[in-house]
Amino acid sequence: MNISDKDSEGLQGGHLTGQLLVAMPSMGDPRFSKTVIYICVHNYEGAMGLVVNKLIDSFTFPELLDQLNIECSDTVPPTAIHYGGPVESGRGFVLHSQDYCHEGTISIADSVGLTATTDILRDIAEKQGPQKSLLALGYAGWGAGQLDEEIYQNAWLNVPGDHSLIFDNIIDEKWELAISKLGIDLSLLSGDAGHA
Repeated sequence: MNISDKDSEGLQGGHLTGQLLVAMPSMGDPRFSKTVIYICVHNYEGAMGLVVNKLIDSFTFPELLDQLNIECSDTVPPTAIHYGGPVESGRGFVLHSQDYCHEGTISIADSVGLTATTDILRDIAEKQGPQKSLLALGYAGWGAGQLDEEIYQNAWLNVPGDHSLIFDNIIDEKWELAISKLGIDLSLLSGDAGHA
């Protein structure tokens, strides 16, 4: 899925745009086990989102800058790289607060923007980027009606987008915190519930 200016008109149209998807405990796909995904686009053509609670430990921000030939000062701020999803794992996206808005930035919802240019990486490295940001490689994508069907099959819950769940460095707690926002007892969501 390619996000362009043409698509940005439909960003507000999807009922899950700007929401968080929370994988049910019974999620069958191991790539999405206990994931929380911020939905950037949800419309009649499909959906696109970024996993916000899984890190890529094998690759550092300075290494990414070096690979992209981005020159910067010696004091690059520590920036985590997230596993955004299994689609186009070499492509980078930055979810961020809307205090940063440049060419290529798309407004999603609730003061969250998305930028997929190298300029934002340079600005983050030079400490001129957004106040809050999340850098992800790859994304999660669904074809037309596919996400709706997965929700119907109880693979996902959705909760309102929340800056702390998106941007805070609480990686290991985001899944439980997202579910607790719904006021649901986690033991009631077990795939084994109701079995003796």
